[in-house]
Amino acid sequence: MNHQPFHHLHHVCIVVHDLDKAVAYYQSLGMGPWFDYPKGQPYVAFEVPNQAASDSMRYKCLDLANFQLQLCQPSLLDSPQRRFLDTHGEGVYHLGFEVADCDEAEAHARQAGVLPTARGRRADRSGFTYFDTRAGAGVVLEVRRTA
Repeated sequence: MNHQPFHHLHHVCIVVHDLDKAVAYYQSLGMGPWFDYPKGQPYVAFEVPNQAASDSMRYKCLDLANFQLQLCQPSLLDSPQRRFLDTHGEGVYHLGFEVADCDEAEAHARQAGVLPTARGRRADRSGFTYFDTRAGAGVVLEVRRTA
């Protein structure tokens, strides 16, 4: 796998007001099957702006031929996703990139001047880091390592 953190697209995440309505629309276009976001093992490190908001977000995922599509319905609690939805409406919130090593990818991004906004790591070092890239990239960028 390439050592550049933003090289291998894993998923595109779209925030929506009504998850069930959005899934039904995509299904009407022949896109499916949808599944709940697999939570995996618990995080040993979990740094997010609002844990209650993070815990209450609903996700549905669809594996396509070349990437995964994720739909996210944030709760009414304050979160970056909720603020995005309230300010910009439904749309692409982040691009998720698969990496071999989350810590290495995070360090590489930090060296480029990009700061994390949220991160989580499991005991096996799988997990995620979101970066503050909206001003420069127009979208949030995330690195993740699947367990």
